[in-house]
Amino acid sequence: MELSLESLNSFRPTTGTLDQWNDAYVRVEDYLRAHRVHNRLHQSRLIERILSEAARRHAEAPALDPSTLAIEETDRLMDEWFGELLGEKGLPHDRLATEGRVAMLLSEGMQRWPYAFLDERKIPAEFTAAMRQSSIKAGPDLAVSSMVPREIDLGTITEAAGYTLERIEKLPVLRVLLLWAIFAGLLTAVFFATR
Repeated sequence: MELSLESLNSFRPTTGTLDQWNDAYVRVEDYLRAHRVHNRLHQSRLIERILSEAARRHAEAPALDPSTLAIEETDRLMDEWFGELLGEKGLPHDRLATEGRVAMLLSEGMQRWPYAFLDERKIPAEFTAAMRQSSIKAGPDLAVSSMVPREIDLGTITEAAGYTLERIEKLPVLRVLLLWAIFAGLLTAVFFATR
């Protein structure tokens, strides 16, 4: 499909206002830019394709917001494209979107193959291989295990310190005397250290 000026100007929605469709255009453009689609011609072709499908859906349900429909269409296209590219069709949206985006970043797909993103034509084999190699794979399946609680042995010093602190808590007068003794010892140490 060769991109021409006529195809960019062919978008004519039959429902919704011009402001609503302009907002939808801006949102899709920002969404594509966030995915590092910086080539304006490629962006325009994708936006026209996305908005045309959103306009078709809006004609069927005019109460829906065109911006929402456009972003939903973008997500649907990306899910199909990532599923095809990674060989993971049928995964839930969240998982497929995450795997696809991470693989795209790790493989540097947008820098190396800038026109391949959401392309309907044949995707370069190198791009497919790079995406599949960069795809996240979960580790081994979880297995049920059993852990028996055991007493924690903190050692003799910890036990002695714990016993001492418990005794000091029970005797408030001893606690105050001990704190004053520590304070007096620190003052004495500071006094002799500065001389």
